[in-house]
Amino acid sequence: MNITDIDPVKFGNSWAERNRAISYSNLEYPNTYYLAYRDLPSIISTHIQGRKAIDFGCGTGRSSRFLKNLGFDVTGIDISPEMIKLAKERDPEGVYELVENGKYEYPGSGKYDLIQSVFTFDNIPGWNNRTEILRSLAELLNRRGRIICLDSSPELYTHEWASFSTGEFPENHFARTGEIVKDIVLDVEDKSPVTDIFWTEEDYKVLFGLAGLNIEAIYKPLGFDNEPFTWINEKEIAPWIIFVLNKEREQKHTK
Repeated sequence: MNITDIDPVKFGNSWAERNRAISYSNLEYPNTYYLAYRDLPSIISTHIQGRKAIDFGCGTGRSSRFLKNLGFDVTGIDISPEMIKLAKERDPEGVYELVENGKYEYPGSGKYDLIQSVFTFDNIPGWNNRTEILRSLAELLNRRGRIICLDSSPELYTHEWASFSTGEFPENHFARTGEIVKDIVLDVEDKSPVTDIFWTEEDYKVLFGLAGLNIEAIYKPLGFDNEPFTWINEKEIAPWIIFVLNKEREQKHTK
């Protein structure tokens, strides 16, 4: 377990700034991002029973709309007023709520079948901060509920991708869990560096244990030759890692 910790108050989410948020709101599922969402319907159908969901860190609503299209009754929550505003503009009939960090009691404890988190923990610093957030989210789950946590793999920050470039940031190769890493998103107009929080797979496992969660499954999606994208490293190295988490004592396995 690495002890590197960044003060959550001092860490600035790159996507919370208005112009960046507007740019991000127009981003759907291009290139490397496609791999983040491609397998989610299958993963959800395998592990989730019921249709009541929270989309944690919903941003401008892309991942919430994704769940709605799968037939879920979904509430998107985020701490960024600008993101919530844009989500409501894009999806006026959707349910999007502004929340305080770590305070998610209002939807109702024990009511949800699924809590989805897509890229959210890439922007959450601090061992204690992450642990408390995960514990609070777990309280929202019903007995059969699951958390699906999708984030960047450690390798995303040290390779080139269809959607990302990291070549300008050689310091990423020496990053430890909890430290800042940078990349450039190629699919949006704003090409200024994006700041994320680096986290290894092993330390994710420690984190989930601290939060009282068990890993039910791990998925690492790779690109295929028959897909309409020009893959760079995606066919050999997974840019994303998807954890399925529960509060029960169940056997762990890796896909």
